[in-house]
Amino acid sequence: KDHIELAESLNLIDYKRGAKLSGSGNWLYKGWGAKLEWALLNFFIDEHIKDGYEFILPPHMLGYECGYVAGQFPKFKDEVYWIKNNTSSDEKFMLPTAETALTNIHRDEIIDKDELPKKYIAYTPCYRREAGSYRAEERGMIRGHQFNKVEMFQYTKGEDAQKAFNELVKKAEDLVKKLELHYRLSKLAAGDCSYSMAKTYDIEVYIPSMGIYKEVSSASYASDYQARRGNIKYRGEDKKLHFAHTLNASGLATSRLLPAIVEQHQNKDGSVNVPHVLQKYMGIEVIK
Repeated sequence: KDHIELAESLNLIDYKRGAKLSGSGNWLYKGWGAKLEWALLNFFIDEHIKDGYEFILPPHMLGYECGYVAGQFPKFKDEVYWIKNNTSSDEKFMLPTAETALTNIHRDEIIDKDELPKKYIAYTPCYRREAGSYRAEERGMIRGHQFNKVEMFQYTKGEDAQKAFNELVKKAEDLVKKLELHYRLSKLAAGDCSYSMAKTYDIEVYIPSMGIYKEVSSASYASDYQARRGNIKYRGEDKKLHFAHTLNASGLATSRLLPAIVEQHQNKDGSVNVPHVLQKYMGIEVIK
């Protein structure tokens, strides 16, 4: 069975009522589906905290400068949801990823060199317009306007950036491995990277019914691009001010994980085995 049939037969996801509430590209989690989603998020957060990352819950509504510093504006200004206040000139946008907020935590600040690297994680829903028509294979949860994600972010010195990048990639890979999922690691060609990123690796899980891999984490190194936009500096051993280097990676995004889990862990009778690392959060071994 494919993930849509499994999700509906096991009463995990309600696509029709999700669309009724907010249009196409939306769904609602229910029953064991909601518990599975929450188990994934709690597992990710626990793993990151164990590795020494500071847990952040940022605002979901951000000002324009946050998008500019992250390198998403002005190019992608029309791909986010904007909120206008009718009683003032105040205008905010809904964050498309927690990276947008985490990049701006130390905007216009000088970080103590002894505090580097700074390692953060944040949980937020991500809100994206996703303009354009959906391909047939992108039905269900593969592509949507709102999805949950835990984001990893680091501020480092330039000489420590490669070590930080390797750490983020390994952490994302380890999470997928612990979920017992078949996946692959892809290094993006320069032309496929965001113009604000010097390097990007994607971690992609296999969706058997589609016969293709779908990204669940994108690990990127921005060099000092975001720090220059945000005036984020540290004072080095030479007593001079230097721009920090920033890196981010999903750890992980869930909307494609749930389809991968139910398809890769399904049994002949239509039930689904819960990955071992999630069983303590859900209190069951099989969804049926």
